[in-house]
Amino acid sequence: MAEEEEETKSVQIRNWAELTQLCLVNILSHLSIEDRWRGAMFVCRSWLQACKDPNLNSVIDLEAQFIQSVAESSSTRYWNREFESKIDSMVRSVVIWSDGSLNFVRVRHCSNRSIALIAERSLNLQVLSIQRCPHVTDETMSKIASGCPLLRELDISFCYQISHKSLALIGQHCPNLRILRRNLMTQVNPSQQEPFVPREYVDTCPQDGDSEAAAIGKFMPQLVQLELQFSKLTNKGLALISEGCINLEHLDLFGCTNVTSLDIANASSNMKQLKTLKKPHLCLESQTERYGHWQLYDDRFQTDFFRI
Repeated sequence: MAEEEEETKSVQIRNWAELTQLCLVNILSHLSIEDRWRGAMFVCRSWLQACKDPNLNSVIDLEAQFIQSVAESSSTRYWNREFESKIDSMVRSVVIWSDGSLNFVRVRHCSNRSIALIAERSLNLQVLSIQRCPHVTDETMSKIASGCPLLRELDISFCYQISHKSLALIGQHCPNLRILRRNLMTQVNPSQQEPFVPREYVDTCPQDGDSEAAAIGKFMPQLVQLELQFSKLTNKGLALISEGCINLEHLDLFGCTNVTSLDIANASSNMKQLKTLKKPHLCLESQTERYGHWQLYDDRFQTDFFRI
């Protein structure tokens, strides 16, 4: 009886060890990227090779891991160069292993090095989300514009070295773009800011909101979703967006304190497809507590920081 059990065990072990790459890839596809990178890759050489299969590397999505880690700890390590290099290394590996099949990237805290490689080797890229990348610049985003013409969703929130120049190029070269997220960090109430974000980085928040709005309105007419939280755009920029992006269905202006209720009403009249609109006044909750209610602010008293 004992001999039969041992024989059965050896057969099971042998079967796992001798699985074809196709079977291994199918099994590994049910694991999260975190499980593959922290466990499966280190089982044996055949599992490592399976993890490098292009079918497992068409997507890299680390957003859930970042959200979870931020909720559990407020560490400054995400903003240093050492952590950035680790993310770059992971992204570069996926890009190389994808063999041109990469179409979905959602990461944070990477640099120009990995973004440039994505632009060079990912012609089929459709989704690019690179929130909180302090060292990604216009130079590299221009490569994304020319190298990834199928892009349909872009998130460059909190990337402060990316300017209106990149928005213009993306709009000109990526006609399929439908979703743009260009959210900034709040400067109205610093206590609401993530405590581990370097203060000097928050202070570099782009001030050319109207230039960015002009690029969006002129070069991104097919947008259906636009997020501009805490942008510095004014009525002029909002008007340009409403004139150029008439297909917008979802518009997020939370924290945009330089536009008034009247500005928003006028702009909305051009966007007939609009389904949801987040207005900016909610960010002023702390300022309006002493007055009882935000509606006490009339457009006559709104200037700059205190517009709603």
